[in-house]
Amino acid sequence: MTTHRTVSINGLDIFYREAGSRDHPTILLLHGFPTSSQMFRNLIPVLADQFHLIAPDYPGFGYSSMPTVDEFDYTFDRLAEVMAGFVDAIGLNRYSLYLMDYGAPIGYRLATGASHLCKYRCK
Repeated sequence: MTTHRTVSINGLDIFYREAGSRDHPTILLLHGFPTSSQMFRNLIPVLADQFHLIAPDYPGFGYSSMPTVDEFDYTFDRLAEVMAGFVDAIGLNRYSLYLMDYGAPIGYRLATGASHLCKYRCK
């Protein structure tokens, strides 16, 4: 069963879908453009019996907060910073990445542990 949740990251509401047991290996599903976590609606039920799945919507996508361009810098660096805060906020210590389109530059920043992300992870 897929649950829908929202967590606050630095004043932004980040919506995400979650399925599967936390006892199973976790996969963070990062969506492409111009979609949202909705793109994984058919994949999640197929994998949920073997994996713990997390599919967030980036700021400006899906059901997450949609600040104006004057309020939020819509760059891959900034989106990765928010996703780093998201990963920490929901307590993901170890996970695999499933990357699609826009998810690649965001996920690669997470995977390399880009040093500028620490200021968001350390809050």
